[in-house]
Amino acid sequence: MTYKNPSVTFFGSARFDENSKYCKMAFSLAKELANGGFAVISGGGPGVMEAANKGAYESGKSPSVGLNIVLPFEQVTNKYATTSFIFSNLSARKFALIERSSAFLVFPGGFGTLDELFEILVLAQIGAKKAKIFLIGREFWSKLDDFIKTTLIREKAVSKEDLSLYTISDDLDAVRDEILRILD
Repeated sequence: MTYKNPSVTFFGSARFDENSKYCKMAFSLAKELANGGFAVISGGGPGVMEAANKGAYESGKSPSVGLNIVLPFEQVTNKYATTSFIFSNLSARKFALIERSSAFLVFPGGFGTLDELFEILVLAQIGAKKAKIFLIGREFWSKLDDFIKTTLIREKAVSKEDLSLYTISDDLDAVRDEILRILD
């Protein structure tokens, strides 16, 4: 990839309408982070991905990157990704989505989003990736958080320290400020 900005990756459902609260949140946060100097990376499709790319695009100050995948039932690259790459391999795409980012914003989504979330959690857990991980949408993520806190910790499948790997928040200003501190 040819840009030099620090990067933040947005994950989330392709199925949300542009007027959903999550798309509106992704758009707003992406625009503010792009204004702050961050390249915005997404999977390049519709929904949360398009909202994030649109926020960066409308900022005009940082790259809006879409990393799409060729699948028979999935999306075409959204029109707001000013830099785009098409992958035919999910593993290579996931690596590209993760490799350059200093922070990850994980919005509600389905199996693909969960796959991406757990990949970055594992990389953070083993020390292979140092990055901020934010789960946006407290109501959506609360049951997963409860499962981690009760079942996984009780069964010693993860440690209590692993809870510090992610932050669940609906406070976009606090999330933005914490990510912008990376540049300081």
